[in-house]
Amino acid sequence: MSRLLSAIASLTLSLILAFPVTAACAGRNLFDTMEPARLAEIRAAAAAVPFASGNFWRATRGDEVITLAGTYHFDDPRHAANIAALTPYITAASTVLVEAGPEEEAALMRKIADDPSAMVITQGPTLNQRLPPEVWAPLKDALSARGIPAFMAAKFQPWYVLTLLSIPPCAMTSMAEQPKGLDGAVIDTALAAGIPVRGLEPFDTLFGIFDAMTPEELTEMLISTLAIEDMSEDYFTTLVDSYFAGESRLAWELMRFAAYDMPGYTRARIDADFARMEDLVASRRNRAWIPVLTEASAKGPVFSAFGALHLSGEDGVLNLLKKEGFTVEELPL
Repeated sequence: MSRLLSAIASLTLSLILAFPVTAACAGRNLFDTMEPARLAEIRAAAAAVPFASGNFWRATRGDEVITLAGTYHFDDPRHAANIAALTPYITAASTVLVEAGPEEEAALMRKIADDPSAMVITQGPTLNQRLPPEVWAPLKDALSARGIPAFMAAKFQPWYVLTLLSIPPCAMTSMAEQPKGLDGAVIDTALAAGIPVRGLEPFDTLFGIFDAMTPEELTEMLISTLAIEDMSEDYFTTLVDSYFAGESRLAWELMRFAAYDMPGYTRARIDADFARMEDLVASRRNRAWIPVLTEASAKGPVFSAFGALHLSGEDGVLNLLKKEGFTVEELPL
């Protein structure tokens, strides 16, 4: 989930949660009990891409310096040690670049206020009318478990439903408290030090991502997400633990292998779907961020923070910077 999606979800949930949900997640880490052969296969898939592990990096090219922090967008006490170690790099920067700075978040909230159709279906059939009964029924139940009644869920745009489904019921209370995550801590630290904070991309980028998906693709994403709903707490715990272990790519591959087990899908089909999804939500954005990063670094040291999954891969930020002639080294935090 992007920083802006987190902001939208937390704002909405603070307004609509209708009844208490579990205050904290206590899922199990799926890697701890996974069959060794399966775990080895997932690890091999993750290791096959450039920069598969590590959250904190420095890229240098001559006098240009970019410090990069892969982030996790929810609050967690483990962020405290990381932000303490990163503070000297933040306060030494001439510019801090994030997925969404205060200006971008404000602009997005204004858009949603001015144009409710960005989040809510205002014309035509609602979700319960668009989706097959076998998809709507479990979707309705999943959102009800998150404190969202069916009549309201039916009116949400599919992209926003997917955002809500990415948050397990056990984490909904903390989301309603509008968490900052590591991104927010970086922004607060920079602003307190008088360092300008800018967004890496326009505030409406996320709408372009979902506009590029067909209704069929969005429906398939709902189906695949609902397929692991009964283990959402375990997946959430595994993804969070993987981030703090510096292995967010491993978590991405876990989701791919979980999709392999869905009936009616071949591995080739799942690989193609994941490649398209990575292109839409990460690679295209990464490529657009590179000139923003390099133009800023030509004027002074840069600190940049964004979701950790953007670091890895052929079109990950680190590999793209390397192709631009930067030397990339992991920070020994």
